[in-house]
Amino acid sequence: MQRFQYTEGPERDVEQIRVRTGGGLEYHVVPARGLDISLAAFGGVPLSWQSPNGEMHPAFYNPRGSEWLRTAAGGLLMTCGLTQVGSAGEDQGEELGLHGRIHHIPARHVVGEGRWADDSYEMRVSGVLEEVSIFGHRLRLTREIRSRLGINRIVIHDTVENTGFEPAPHMILYHFNFGFPLMSESTRVELPSRRVTPREADTPLQDLDRWQAPQPGFQERVYYHEDLLARDGWTEAALYNPQFPTAGGQTIALSVRLRWTVNTLPRLVQWRMPGAGEYVLGLEPANCWVGGRAAERELGTLLTLQPGEQRVYQLLLEVEALQEDGR
Repeated sequence: MQRFQYTEGPERDVEQIRVRTGGGLEYHVVPARGLDISLAAFGGVPLSWQSPNGEMHPAFYNPRGSEWLRTAAGGLLMTCGLTQVGSAGEDQGEELGLHGRIHHIPARHVVGEGRWADDSYEMRVSGVLEEVSIFGHRLRLTREIRSRLGINRIVIHDTVENTGFEPAPHMILYHFNFGFPLMSESTRVELPSRRVTPREADTPLQDLDRWQAPQPGFQERVYYHEDLLARDGWTEAALYNPQFPTAGGQTIALSVRLRWTVNTLPRLVQWRMPGAGEYVLGLEPANCWVGGRAAERELGTLLTLQPGEQRVYQLLLEVEALQEDGR
């Protein structure tokens, strides 16, 4: 585990904590940006999609309208919320920008440590994020990210608490972004849903389980997945690439599995964007859709946390090199 800091450009003073599992998986946690995860790679080859914005300092963030798109970093995980997810708009007189503020809030009490627990060496990054305002809502996110030496797995444990004295709306979406070369024409996508609905009615229900070459002018497609298959309270989505390139010039079969607790994250949003310049698949476990807070309120599905109430979210991402037959 190492900590480093950028020294120039709009990334200047942004710190990252680099975690290497020793089994091939490497990922970078960004304390200045919601303790989200930037670059993730296996064997030195990227798994994540990185935004053209780079690791821009959160001081450049503008919360109005769709300005979030100018400073969103991409990476393996961008957290959206905590009181607003999705389209910009207005709710009960409050102006709300795209995807909320948490991705651009720096963490406090940041810990990056590695230690032995019996025969296992565990690496842990943790911290606290406060989304608060005077006369407004007060939500606290306590995040812990863990990995073990020799195991290509990332475990995320989040607790969101209403620390104020009034009820607060709570929306959260885990925006996982997968890019080239994990995503290629040979990549298969496995999804856990029994029911799928496109966000826009004229969007075709096709190619949800496949990928394609970059296409200039491609318009993003968003799908809502419901009634998720679960086992022991967990559901999962998976990616499989039988020809994932290695740094040595060979190819291997690689699977990436994303699991999460379905009781607190009962929805999955799929963002399909195989465009030239933005070549990315978003798999997004959530407690809401992406129409914005007012739309969620109108649907009657907006979650409200009472003073002192908490919600716990658990997610797990695992990377595995497979035999050629997929085992």
